[in-house]
Amino acid sequence: MPHLLVQLSDTHIRAPGELAYGRIDTAAYLRAAVLAVLRLPQQPLAVVLTGDLADDGSAAAYTHLRSLLEPLTCPLYVLPGNHDDRAALRRAFSDQPTLHHASIEDHIQYEVELPGLRLLTLDTVVPEASHGALCLQRLNWLDMQLALHPNMPTLLAMHHPPFETYLGSMDRVGLLHGAVELAAVVARHPQVQRIVCGHLHRSSQALWAGTLVQTAPSTAHQVWLSLARDGGNGWGLEPPGFLLHAWNNGLDLVSHLAFSRLAEGPYLFRG
Repeated sequence: MPHLLVQLSDTHIRAPGELAYGRIDTAAYLRAAVLAVLRLPQQPLAVVLTGDLADDGSAAAYTHLRSLLEPLTCPLYVLPGNHDDRAALRRAFSDQPTLHHASIEDHIQYEVELPGLRLLTLDTVVPEASHGALCLQRLNWLDMQLALHPNMPTLLAMHHPPFETYLGSMDRVGLLHGAVELAAVVARHPQVQRIVCGHLHRSSQALWAGTLVQTAPSTAHQVWLSLARDGGNGWGLEPPGFLLHAWNNGLDLVSHLAFSRLAEGPYLFRG
């Protein structure tokens, strides 16, 4: 069977009893996502959470998040989004050594070695802003890490997607600085098999800088699908889900969109 890496994103957890936007029970949605992961016929090697883990960056929200993730027995790898607070995130996950190795200044960037695949995280957060950016320090770190293992297939995880999504309102708070420079780094290192992101609250894919970039849906609410100039300026309660990345010893990295809701079935095609 292939190796599995689950990607959860944009959980937007608040303190117990609080609702996102006064209406969305993000905790209940995350419980459903965790149960969906536990129902998988094969458990993942790890779960990566690609930002906006807390809705307001509060200590109470991160404590609540940890309790909701507790049923997962595999390693958790977290990175921040624009709703997160790096210091509070580190305190809440104080037992995670990856969060306490400051690769550059205070940014949360680290590497994880999985069987046949290397995971690198990029921190795109701009404090007190919704958009993302990658400064020269963060990009140089990535370039150096990729140069160290040129033959190791690599998956990059970051919050803000680097490509234009045609959801106008979301693109205006996308990766506004550093995308061109990131493309140059990625193009120099063909071992980058995939870039996985959050932020968009939708599943989407784009060929970019010689690789495939994917965004994960939110485990809770989704950004409303409209490709108009001001599209994406709102949310809806479409079916939530997550991404499942699978690969074998020869790599062949394949990604599946999974939904959190317990579905009817399976019904066999043949008895």
